[in-house]
Amino acid sequence: MAESSAKPKQGKKPNIFMRIGLFIKQVVDEMRKVVAPSGFELFKWSVAVFIFVLLLMLFTFGIDYGLGKLMLFLFG
Repeated sequence: MAESSAKPKQGKKPNIFMRIGLFIKQVVDEMRKVVAPSGFELFKWSVAVFIFVLLLMLFTFGIDYGLGKLMLFLFG
């Protein structure tokens, strides 16, 4: 059976400062890959998020209003 690569090696782990340094180096390397959106892309995604939030608000309002009317009909 093949061994999992998630198992730690039998050697000694590096000290805490070396592990923190490695983590920071990896974070910086990944941040260099990030690409900022252009102004138009940012505007387009902002509009999409705004429309999605409005749709969720309308859905929640509809469910709340409908269930409120149903409770008034049944118990009121």
